[in-house]
Amino acid sequence: MPEGPVPYHIAGDVAIAAGDMLAERPIRAESREPRPWPARLAARAALAFGAERGRWFLWTPALLGFGIAAYFALPSDPPLWLGPSLAPAAALLALLARRRQVLLLLCLAAALFAAGFTAADLRTRAVAAPVLEKRLGPVNVEGRIAAVMGTSVGRRLVIEAPTVERLPAAATPGRIRLSLRGENGSDLVVGEVVRLRAILLPPPAPAAPGAFDFARQAWFEGLGAVGFAFGTAQRVDAAGDGGSSLKMTLGRLRQQLAARIRQAIPGPSGAIAAALMTGDRGAIPEAVLTAMRDSGLAHLLAISGLHIGLVASLVFFGVRALLACSEYLALHRPIKKWAALAALGGAFAYLILTGATVPTQRAFLMVALVLLAVLTDRSALSMRTVAWAALAILLLAPESLLSVSFQMSFAAVVALIATYEGFGPRIAEWRRQAPWPRRAGLYLVGVAVTTLVASLATMPFAAFHFNQVSHYGLAANLLAVPLMALWIMPWAILAFVLMPLGLEAVALTPMGGGITAMTTIASSVASWPGAVSRLPAAPVLAIGLIALGGLWLCLWTKGWRWAGIGLIAAGCALGLSARPPDLLIDDSGRLAAVRTADGGLSFSRAASGYQSETWLRRSGLFAAARDGGFVCDRLGCTAKREGLVLAYVRDGRGLDEDCRRAYVVLSATPVRGSCPARLVVDRFDLWREGAHAIWLDGSVLKVLTVAELRGERLWAPARGRARWREPQ
Repeated sequence: MPEGPVPYHIAGDVAIAAGDMLAERPIRAESREPRPWPARLAARAALAFGAERGRWFLWTPALLGFGIAAYFALPSDPPLWLGPSLAPAAALLALLARRRQVLLLLCLAAALFAAGFTAADLRTRAVAAPVLEKRLGPVNVEGRIAAVMGTSVGRRLVIEAPTVERLPAAATPGRIRLSLRGENGSDLVVGEVVRLRAILLPPPAPAAPGAFDFARQAWFEGLGAVGFAFGTAQRVDAAGDGGSSLKMTLGRLRQQLAARIRQAIPGPSGAIAAALMTGDRGAIPEAVLTAMRDSGLAHLLAISGLHIGLVASLVFFGVRALLACSEYLALHRPIKKWAALAALGGAFAYLILTGATVPTQRAFLMVALVLLAVLTDRSALSMRTVAWAALAILLLAPESLLSVSFQMSFAAVVALIATYEGFGPRIAEWRRQAPWPRRAGLYLVGVAVTTLVASLATMPFAAFHFNQVSHYGLAANLLAVPLMALWIMPWAILAFVLMPLGLEAVALTPMGGGITAMTTIASSVASWPGAVSRLPAAPVLAIGLIALGGLWLCLWTKGWRWAGIGLIAAGCALGLSARPPDLLIDDSGRLAAVRTADGGLSFSRAASGYQSETWLRRSGLFAAARDGGFVCDRLGCTAKREGLVLAYVRDGRGLDEDCRRAYVVLSATPVRGSCPARLVVDRFDLWREGAHAIWLDGSVLKVLTVAELRGERLWAPARGRARWREPQ
């Protein structure tokens, strides 16, 4: 290859390095005929892609995530050999194609895709444990308490290694979650062995097709049954071998800390303080949670990157300031690195004290990478840091990709880094040259910009998962985030320091005042007119397009990045065009709903509880319709839509009449004989397929079931597939 600058030859619109492929093939004469626009577009894309070579690595976790998403989208579990064979095959092809750059990159992308698919498959099989198949009880349950969580009406226990009456050991779940009401079990401590009388249920399926799948989450948490206990919990063993383990000891410590915090700060503020310092959110009143959600401040209650980052930052700057008081240390020792080590230790201690949940582990990993960058004199926070964190998380816990906390936290971080990559140097220059009053103003502007960018980045994911958008979140966060950063969390850290001396109340009292101010901000903002809007449930493809568009916009730096806005717009348009179902019925047949002519939702009985709230939320509604829908009697309900009669049969005695006159029949009882209705969904269909959603478009029917969307997976075993029945 000749030395010096590499000459370029322009062939059409494509710039080809003379030292690359031109060494192997002759230079073509420039064509005078205009090239077709697809070829010109492809050529320009190739040029832009080559110019972004330094950003290629950032797409590694995205390609891994595509493979994970493909695994969870499968209608059935793949064979065991498929995943482990895909990645090596793609890697071998990449090795063979190493001399052809385009083919090499495609093979590497396929290898990463296969690696994500394989990681998800192996993880799913690795956590396999018995899951209860049907309702059981009342039965005696005995086991060791692994966690005690407060709730607004009582407490919730997680029992490990239980023994269950009338259930063989091979079919007994490894972990069971039980709810206790009132003061029952108020004196129970983590590590104790207890015996309770309880009713056990399998982890519930989604309340509607496409709704949150708790059973899938429970599978990865090792939770094989849920239920509720009644009567008095009996303490069988206060210690035992398992009760003295490190895990149980830490659990007891968290429980004791939460009790001391709530004693020092009574009421809802104490419950929030305990949540911020121990991770136990269960005791926060529902009214406070609703106000925090409606005001856009719910993220302040979950231990996330914000809290871990605040703890690490406060420890880092506090330790560095103390060390800087010594002239010798400041001039002759790397106090910045010492402070980073202290911050790493503080963040790790906070991780352990808050329960080390998967979202908290993810936040700690990102903060740890930032601090390690400080220790190694690298850029503290960059897209590469985020990419490494995402890679580690997706390989260790691939199921995290489906969680709202993963999606929202990485969306916010990636969007913020992309924003400050462009404006960061200019802002830093302004701060250096500005007097302190202007610096304070720049801080407020920075909080506003950060809040705006993070809110815009997370809004689509919040709308997709919660069907809700908070319109005044920017105003609420401008007031609450500085309060959390400059008042609440510093007092929390001081309270941790004072607890061994029994003086935590000195710090917890002002912390409680800050929390009261934060909840006051939340209630005030949530009460503003039009504070919240609800949106109908969007298809998965919509959020997929938005996520891909956001990555395209943030990970690239050249002009073609703006094509990501088109993908985001397409995803938003698809999501906003989603139409809620016209009929819904739950998997037990006890509740049905019909959409009214004005878009409301009318229920077959009083709308209360998780099922009806989920249906309302996914329909973009706040409350049930009072009229214009179902007209009910003791045998069932009927409604009319576009001249068609829709019937919900509660009692089998009403089947004959409804089958004769109704176009659609939903029956909570089995339909054993002939039913001439156009569509019949009976108790057997509900047992096999789960909750049903039905769309009416004139005489055309579209039926979607929970089982159809979930497929036959390890966390969702089939009960025998049978489609809804039409008369011949």
